[in-house]
Amino acid sequence: MNAEAVLAWLDTFVPAHTGETLSELERIILQQVWLGRKYLEIANQYGCTEGHAKDVGSQLWKLLSKALKQKITKGNCRSILERCCRKAATISGFRPVCVAVAPVENNIDIGNINFLGRGEAITHLHTLKNQGAKVIVIQGEGGLGKTTLATEYLHGEFDLVLELLMAKETQNITAAEHVVEEWLKQDFNEEPGVEFGVSLLRLKRQLHGRKIGVLIDNIESALDGQGRFIEAHRNYVELLRVLSDTRVESITLVTSRDRLCEPSLNVEHYRLPGLEKPAWLQFFQNRGVEIDLPTLEDMQRAYGGNAKAMGILCGTIQEDFAGNMAKYWQENRADPLAVIDLKNLTVSQINRLQSLDLSAYRLLCRLGCYRYQDVAKISTSGLYSLLWDIPATEHRQIITSLRNRSLIECHQGEYWLHPVIRAEAISRLRASTDWEITNQKAAEFWTDSIQQITAFKDAIQALEAYYHYIEINQFELAGKVILKSRNNQWRQYLPLGSTLYRIGYIQPLISLINQIIQNINIANCHSERKTCHSERSEESYNLSELYNILGDLYWITGKINLAITCQQETIQQATQNLKSLIPQQENKHKAYYLRMLEVDSLLSIGLYQLDLWELEASSQLFQQVIDKAQNTDHHRWAEKASVCLALVNSYSGYYEKARAAISASQIITQELNENTGRHAYFIQMLGQTYLNLGDYAQANQMFTTALNFAEKSHYTQVQAKSLSGLAQIYHHKSQFELALTHHEQAIELLEKIGAKCDLAVTYFQLGLTYQKLQLPTSKEAFDLAIEIFTQMQAPKQVERVSKFQKAILRN
Repeated sequence: MNAEAVLAWLDTFVPAHTGETLSELERIILQQVWLGRKYLEIANQYGCTEGHAKDVGSQLWKLLSKALKQKITKGNCRSILERCCRKAATISGFRPVCVAVAPVENNIDIGNINFLGRGEAITHLHTLKNQGAKVIVIQGEGGLGKTTLATEYLHGEFDLVLELLMAKETQNITAAEHVVEEWLKQDFNEEPGVEFGVSLLRLKRQLHGRKIGVLIDNIESALDGQGRFIEAHRNYVELLRVLSDTRVESITLVTSRDRLCEPSLNVEHYRLPGLEKPAWLQFFQNRGVEIDLPTLEDMQRAYGGNAKAMGILCGTIQEDFAGNMAKYWQENRADPLAVIDLKNLTVSQINRLQSLDLSAYRLLCRLGCYRYQDVAKISTSGLYSLLWDIPATEHRQIITSLRNRSLIECHQGEYWLHPVIRAEAISRLRASTDWEITNQKAAEFWTDSIQQITAFKDAIQALEAYYHYIEINQFELAGKVILKSRNNQWRQYLPLGSTLYRIGYIQPLISLINQIIQNINIANCHSERKTCHSERSEESYNLSELYNILGDLYWITGKINLAITCQQETIQQATQNLKSLIPQQENKHKAYYLRMLEVDSLLSIGLYQLDLWELEASSQLFQQVIDKAQNTDHHRWAEKASVCLALVNSYSGYYEKARAAISASQIITQELNENTGRHAYFIQMLGQTYLNLGDYAQANQMFTTALNFAEKSHYTQVQAKSLSGLAQIYHHKSQFELALTHHEQAIELLEKIGAKCDLAVTYFQLGLTYQKLQLPTSKEAFDLAIEIFTQMQAPKQVERVSKFQKAILRN
């Protein structure tokens, strides 16, 4: 049975059972998966990224699972759909067209015109893999094709490939902990741990029993002269130790110009040779170059079979010598730069470009400013943004000039530089007068390219602007990147930093914000220039916002004292700026935002104090927010504070005050009517309040509503807290099995995001449930809660748990 027959059946069946239809790309994915194609091949055919194809594929399998009421995956779709289609034919008379489909072997197409002469290399990698190698270092000089070989091999063998493109400049290398964090979030939908060791354990669990490929590209920039990881990046040793564990199914390919010499790691090295003459011959023939065999042999020998050199030479021969190989070599063979080393060839060809096409040369140098790391390829618009001084009518021609000379890589309308070419390009750019303005234009491109954040990749792309401003020491502008507000998937208009926080990008964001704050403070202390009042106010205005976001980041990781310090700094700077503002119409928005920062920080500190079980302090802070914000432009914060105050009063036994505080807030009613989920955190707080008041029906409604919102928007913290609240209801109703199940689910989620205080509270509640069941495991749960609260420096929480534990022991 062929895919077209099944699609014909699905065109009727799926809409009837789901009300939805298959999109064009979903149809193509089903057809190609039916034939055994990989997502990378599908993406190349359709003209989209591999990640987009995977996302659409995931939605397709969910849609089919919903329609057929059974689990459909990429691996089982063909067998299940064939069976269902035949069953439909038997019942309804539907006649599928049956044709023989040749089996597709899961191997690499060595005949690919862009991947020649590597059959022996593929065989060698297979042999090492079959001999038990887990980490293989493909070693060789720049341009040999190490990355191409590794990419083709991994995508031919594995459905999922984790990739890390190592920065060429040491100061730009991504920390290993951030790499693991992104893999966990993006590829496994799992939250990283607060500690690197915990994240590694979670990665190891994901790698167990699954065929996953890992590519770590250009690792030499992180190595010292002895082939060991430099001190700042020793965590890569731990990452590779996990990847080389014989108990994981993954295979890791590392590309490097230098040998990796870490004695504690078990890795295999494969020295990649240059391409032989037949591969060069086929390459030039495929591109219509006039072949002269003696010349071809000379060039192949002179450049050691270097693949990148082959491409550059071919491009130059076609572009500048009308495809005449002999003529090109006659003119250039005596050039002292045209020797075996690719860098010298690169310098030679860039120098030639400079003399022949100055505009294309300038663009090439400017392209060196892009990082090609978190966002590995640049759109055409990204190239246009660097041609600010060139008429738009010439843009396409300039890009074509670079492509024709093989000085820029291109695929599906996206561009990037080979590492060797990028190194030369950025070196020349740094030495030119274009360095600062190029980074500014690149930063503006990244900022303008993302108007709305609907997925993690949007946020990461918007963040690229930060790195360009850091390169030119524009720390205030780097801060503005993190503070720029956009609409997000929760229908909220939030700063980029706040959105990154909500989607779990915690540890990297802490580092980025601290880098800005430290550099701005240093500049302010040591600057000899007289800064005008408006400039100082603007810096202070930005810093107060950054401290506000940083406080919440520290809060979620359990560093509450640091969190409080950050919010106090926000309040101090916001208050100072408010006092200095002249009451004019143009300052109205700024005054509104500064007052909002003040009341928001007070509310945050109140929440932090509540987590420390400082109930009186938190009550005073929430009342302070109400007094400042009630019946003002910031009335929403007064209503949020009323919900918080109700919870504090319910904990303190002031039940009538708690009910009065609930009735004072309309924010929950409005939220439930609008059904947006933006205030899900406060809905679950209200659920906890009703629970403390003994109103289990209302508590259940609030927790269930918050849980539904949280699951839809992937707000893990609220999801876990709602599950914990439901567990407490089941405990009170003596439904202990359900209580334990919900406690365990909450703990699993909280461990993923490292929400320490919430985790400690859940362990405390779990201990109470175990105690009710008279199980000895109650002591273990209480001990875990006390340990976490002790780490958080929360003595009143420790005292609270200890009292319950001692009371239990007495009984």
